[in-house]
Amino acid sequence: MKKWLLSVVLFSFFCGMVNADEASIADELSKVIPGIKKEQVSKTPVDGLFQVIVGARVIYVSADGRYIIQGEMVDLVNRTNMTETALKLARRSELAKIDEKSMIIFPAKEQKHTITIFSDIDCGYCRKLHAKIDSYTDAGMTVRYLFFPRSGPNTESYFKAVSVWCAKDRNQALTDAKLNNTVVNKTCDNPIDEHMRLAQAFGVTGTPAIIADDGTMVPGFVPAKELAKHLGW
Repeated sequence: MKKWLLSVVLFSFFCGMVNADEASIADELSKVIPGIKKEQVSKTPVDGLFQVIVGARVIYVSADGRYIIQGEMVDLVNRTNMTETALKLARRSELAKIDEKSMIIFPAKEQKHTITIFSDIDCGYCRKLHAKIDSYTDAGMTVRYLFFPRSGPNTESYFKAVSVWCAKDRNQALTDAKLNNTVVNKTCDNPIDEHMRLAQAFGVTGTPAIIADDGTMVPGFVPAKELAKHLGW
């Protein structure tokens, strides 16, 4: 649903809700976005403005329901991006729903942190990152790969992802595909579409997209040492 259309529809539901609270907002929102619960709605420090977590996204709703706001809320006194704080929690929650059996994992020798990477086999920077995979695992980062072929479903990059997933040794097949441009065509039941839906829910537009274990999203290729420094590890 287009953002502007979502706002118009929500407006039609909320008009007149002057004394809205978390429960009433969740109840009305659920008519438009199935599954919204009271626990996904919370008050903000701004009177009359509520925060709503929708999957891995954050929106804000005025108490009377007239306005939907999509953007960042920043506390200038505490220098805190409140929206990013909420997004970190949302990302962690959504990733927790994904079974690790549907990921390709390169474990750290001595795990200190976990990073989840949305990756495209045909992405140059994804290949550059994978060429340095040992530097991440040596630094204590377990790397969990999810596929996000940027060209979309039923494209060459998509079918490469399927073939890698269906290989007997997925880790080796991924390395061969990225570093040697070698892919053995295979088909089987696979989670590629699920990975792509999650990437879209996260707002991923480019690869690699790195999600730290605290929910921070870091776009692009970042060497292991710089990533650890950026994340305060």
